[in-house]
Amino acid sequence: MSGTVFERQLPSQHVVRQALRESELGCFWLADSGAGTQFPAVTRTAHYDLVIVGGGYTGLWSALLAVQRDPGIRVALVEAATIGSAASGRNGGFVEASLTHGEANGRSRWPEEFDTLQRLGHENLDAIEKAVLELGLDCDFERNGVLNVAVEDYQAAELRSRPEHADSTFLDQNAVREQVNSPTYLAGLYSPREAATVHPAKLAAELARVCARSGVEIFENTPVTGLTGARGQAPICVATEVAPLYADRVILATNAFPSLLKRYRYHTVPVYDYVLMTEPLSDAQLDSIGWRGRQGIADMANQFHYYRLSADNRILWGGYDAVYHFGRRIDPRLEDRPETYTRLASHFFTTFPQLEGLKFSHRWAGVIDTSTQFCAFFGGANRGRIAYAAGFTGLGVAATRFAANVLLDKVQGQRTERTELSMVTSKPLPFPPEPLAWLGVTATRWALDRADHRDGKRNLLLRALDAAGLGFDS
Repeated sequence: MSGTVFERQLPSQHVVRQALRESELGCFWLADSGAGTQFPAVTRTAHYDLVIVGGGYTGLWSALLAVQRDPGIRVALVEAATIGSAASGRNGGFVEASLTHGEANGRSRWPEEFDTLQRLGHENLDAIEKAVLELGLDCDFERNGVLNVAVEDYQAAELRSRPEHADSTFLDQNAVREQVNSPTYLAGLYSPREAATVHPAKLAAELARVCARSGVEIFENTPVTGLTGARGQAPICVATEVAPLYADRVILATNAFPSLLKRYRYHTVPVYDYVLMTEPLSDAQLDSIGWRGRQGIADMANQFHYYRLSADNRILWGGYDAVYHFGRRIDPRLEDRPETYTRLASHFFTTFPQLEGLKFSHRWAGVIDTSTQFCAFFGGANRGRIAYAAGFTGLGVAATRFAANVLLDKVQGQRTERTELSMVTSKPLPFPPEPLAWLGVTATRWALDRADHRDGKRNLLLRALDAAGLGFDS
């Protein structure tokens, strides 16, 4: 096999080593925002109308929307570490309209309601943009759309064969390279309404600021150890290591970390995603690649790259490797993976050889909560008084706000258009226990890589997963 473009056009190892040599292991976004402890830990027992577990986007949007719906509600948000310190503060900052991880995944799973999901996704993204403006959220929000690029002949053929869509524009090789100048680009699809970019850690911090200003009590450095409470009207006990909190309703927003509801422990697996951030580009370097529209970019491989510009014209470059560790292991020591950072840097200079000499300032990783339906799912307990969402599979920056509305509808006993969606009422298949989970994920990663080397052709394993509705399409 001739290999993919990233194997056919390798930069020199000297260029890669020099670019990585002075990079700092740590998340640029969190360092740039000055993230750290801003709120106290739980020190005493108290009773609330609603307790939210998890200080990422799902929890923060749930808290904010709860007090907007009912300004008199007593809400507490409890975070095990600090606000936005996990996936919400260290992601790529793509704010995408899709609630289903793309059109292909949504149409294949919920064909009859896909148009509704598409509309709700756009309304959700519009509402986020409106909230940023009206609440004065200082988070570098830019509604610049997304550019999907073909870097192999079969991907370009796929783009050319797609039916025309009012919200997207097909770009041939010359047109796509006029937008962003990479010798790897063969074609592209530009969708101006589908996405925005944001400084993810600033967004988390700003949501927390507005929540606190609106009366939400936020607690950091307070791990929740369990939930207890009889079904009915008795308060639910949210146990912490210091003092219990009591709640009439509970929302669980714990992302990739093990669910406090045992019935959902196997519905997600944590997968590590890896990222590089460059130093700021000079004007000459930026001119050499164009990118004047500042749109987010992703290529079309199964093992894909995503990249975007920061407010100070750094390039965030992530993706490709998605690593699952045996036993659903989550450990900060897994974030330093030199072979992945070297591979990413090599792919970066294949894409932009004119930037040779540019250095990376930061390298980091974070955990994605993957579900077998490849997008968020919803669950609950205690006769509807506890609601849970997880499984965003790397596309949660915008979808978490939609999820927050679903969770609030559920705990408030409201029947809405959102709660009646098949996407919301159905449950994905759980992952198997070990060692089957590790064997399955490892085999699937191998099969996806093989498909990228065989013009996108999916082998028997991938076709079987497709038939079973088990995701893994991107």
